[in-house]
Amino acid sequence: MRSVILMSTLALGVCQSAGAASWSLGAGALVSPDPYVGYKNKVYPVPMIGYEGESFYFRGFNGGYYLWNDESDKVALTAFYSPIHFRSKDSSNSQMKRLDNRYATVMGGISWTHNTAQFGSLRTVLAGDMLGNSNGITWDNTWLYHYQYGRWNVSPGVGIQWNSANHNDYYYGVSRSESSRSGIHSWDAGSSWNPYVELSVNYAVTPSWSIFGMGRYVRLGKAIKDSPMVDSSWTGVLLTGVNYRF
Repeated sequence: MRSVILMSTLALGVCQSAGAASWSLGAGALVSPDPYVGYKNKVYPVPMIGYEGESFYFRGFNGGYYLWNDESDKVALTAFYSPIHFRSKDSSNSQMKRLDNRYATVMGGISWTHNTAQFGSLRTVLAGDMLGNSNGITWDNTWLYHYQYGRWNVSPGVGIQWNSANHNDYYYGVSRSESSRSGIHSWDAGSSWNPYVELSVNYAVTPSWSIFGMGRYVRLGKAIKDSPMVDSSWTGVLLTGVNYRF
């Protein structure tokens, strides 16, 4: 789950006006509870490097090429680094230490954002594993509403992410060979729908400098939360930092 969570977080749900090319630079700290058994929460430093142009964009670990780009609609071919992974040595659980590692990957696909003045914006991203680690697919859909109060910009949102069976089975399934050597019962994970709510806040200190924060709560689908590798029914993310726009 952390893959699309982090991608969306780094993008901050912000789309520039068509033709208004700009660079941004910043830094943040991210906390994302990991649902794997025996894993501890960690704080990750996050570089915030971005470029928004008429044809291309780059936001942290997420980049793309616009097929269509105007004030109302943005359609892009996109690729992003998916950091979700499992390292058996990082778990404090002796049985989990006997499982195989799961590796991060690069996801690629297509995204569409529809902006309206009255009803907020709708964002959808359909992407597949480009490195063949899971051969899985994810589909993330978010609705955001934007409030402007002076220097404050507040964006609450709701969404849902679908994970294919291949994606879930790679990251949360337990094969028979793993089960026999670890004692953890085998698990064939199916596809899942994972709903979430989020809130993004941005405060413009100056026209160039801003302070931001973002939080998201994700309810894990049955195929994930019932996995013997997982000991939580939810996950999420908290991010805060500063940003400078050129």
